Amino acid sequence: MYTRLCQPVHPIGKSSCLKQDHALPVAGSIKARGGIFEVLTMAEEVMRREGIEWATPLAPLQPEARRHFERYTISVGSTGNLGLTIGVMAAALGFQSVVHMARVAKEWKKLRLRDRGVTVVEHDGDFAQTVDAGRRQAQAAPRHFFVDDERSEALFLGYTVAALRLREQLAGAGITVDARHPLFVYLPCGVGGAPGGIAFGLKHLFGDAVHCFFAEPCASPAMLVRLAFEPQALSVYDMGLDNLTEADGLAVGRASEFVQAMVRGLVSGVFTVRDDDLFRYLYRLHEAEGMAIEPSAAAGFSGPRMLLGTDAGRRYVRDRGLRPVLDQATHLLWTTGGAFVPAGEYQRMLARGRALAQAPGADFSSHPVEESA
Repeated sequence: MYTRLCQPVHPIGKSSCLKQDHALPVAGSIKARGGIFEVLTMAEEVMRREGIEWATPLAPLQPEARRHFERYTISVGSTGNLGLTIGVMAAALGFQSVVHMARVAKEWKKLRLRDRGVTVVEHDGDFAQTVDAGRRQAQAAPRHFFVDDERSEALFLGYTVAALRLREQLAGAGITVDARHPLFVYLPCGVGGAPGGIAFGLKHLFGDAVHCFFAEPCASPAMLVRLAFEPQALSVYDMGLDNLTEADGLAVGRASEFVQAMVRGLVSGVFTVRDDDLFRYLYRLHEAEGMAIEPSAAAGFSGPRMLLGTDAGRRYVRDRGLRPVLDQATHLLWTTGGAFVPAGEYQRMLARGRALAQAPGADFSSHPVEESA
């Protein structure tokens, strides 16, 4: 699951690059990293139960394994991309595949799943309510695995491996990461699993030389709220926010308790981004690089502006003694989804971004970073 590194729209410091998880196979999103790993762990468990030896990498594709997989169900609750990953991968191996979709999920994602034989169950509630409904249904059924985006250790571990891949890519590109050459990473964040796992992996590889920031929509800053108001497990609704955003993959009202506990001492900060800015960045990336991403994948693009252009960001740099090495820093923007957006849908998003970017007085804005304890 390697994606190439390339120069972004606005070079910053010594070097800057995009990590293109929007181009990953199967799901076209960062969710492929954790989701495929968890489906394979479930396949391994079924094979163990049924006495099938995993002798070669292709063992799960053999007819004997498939006959047993067909007797089991894998389900997940999602706002979009994790559902795509789990649904498509589980169905491809022969499992009965069920995806519970929250109200904000895009219609094209539901259609893509149904076209691949996946059962899509639609819910009127938000992400947390949808996950809870799927979890309860799975618990009541025999031979039923549930991929729990709020609690899964397997998902989290799958995401951590991205840090190892990135280390190899950076080394191959001649990019050094150490105290004199810091790495700033900007990750879109929903419930927290993907950015949390990646931050966990990066911090264990690079220590204080890497600085991981999470980006969330203004209406859905679930992780920011959770980290800022410890020990209270507050939601965005408790803050008077509505959790309504065009960034469907980030439309989460309450952060994962499991993830926030894992990353509390590792994440450098969290900042929020307006929906309009997501579309502006989507458009400008297309104009500069010809790349197609979905709005949520552009959330991290405000990161360098936040770090260098806000009081909170400059304070973070000053307090950690980073000013002397900023010119030697690498800024990495992690694009998290978009490869499979239908052409018509993407053109509508592009048109919105173009109109916003070309409007008189149009500019970008990011809300202040909220540093974690």
